[in-house]
Amino acid sequence: MVRGQEVAVVVPVKRSAAGERVLGLPKGHPKGDETPEAAAFREVREETGLEVDLVEKLGDTRYSFERAGRRRDKRVTFYLFKYRSGDLRDHDHEIEDARWIPGEQAARTLTYEGEREMVARALSRSAPDR
Repeated sequence: MVRGQEVAVVVPVKRSAAGERVLGLPKGHPKGDETPEAAAFREVREETGLEVDLVEKLGDTRYSFERAGRRRDKRVTFYLFKYRSGDLRDHDHEIEDARWIPGEQAARTLTYEGEREMVARALSRSAPDR
């Protein structure tokens, strides 16, 4: 989610597998028959407190992890949203902190490579000369 050249990022209460704080983008799973787009809107609202407008799909990231001795493959779809209104202090209990940071900083400092790549895509697509 962008506001000018800033990106809204979150620090979830849940830590990484290594027990470290994660700096990331809002994300989650569809509930019931919810579409991926509807799930993304809901998760952004819940995790950041912000109302947003959908611009376009940014892409997917894929990764694998191990849980309970089993390898799991995961795909996460990201969307570019533009800020409309709201206050980051209105995030839900699953989020420790939500804040705006410069997009270039987010593209370097988010915890996961796939999310850094999505921020770089968002910045290039929301550039003023586009």
